[in-house]
Amino acid sequence: MARGDLTDEEWAVIGELLPSERGRKSRPAYDNRRFLNGMLFVLRAGCPWRDVHERYG
Repeated sequence: MARGDLTDEEWAVIGELLPSERGRKSRPAYDNRRFLNGMLFVLRAGCPWRDVHERYG
């Protein structure tokens, strides 16, 4: 877990509000927690999506 990522306690609250992870035939399933951490990184850093770290997908 990187600095600024959601803690387990935060994820326990937020994760229940998101739809379940399920893949489609044409798209792979994504890890909701990893994706949300990536979105928060973009908001904090003010960087474009293309500059998001690999660990966020």
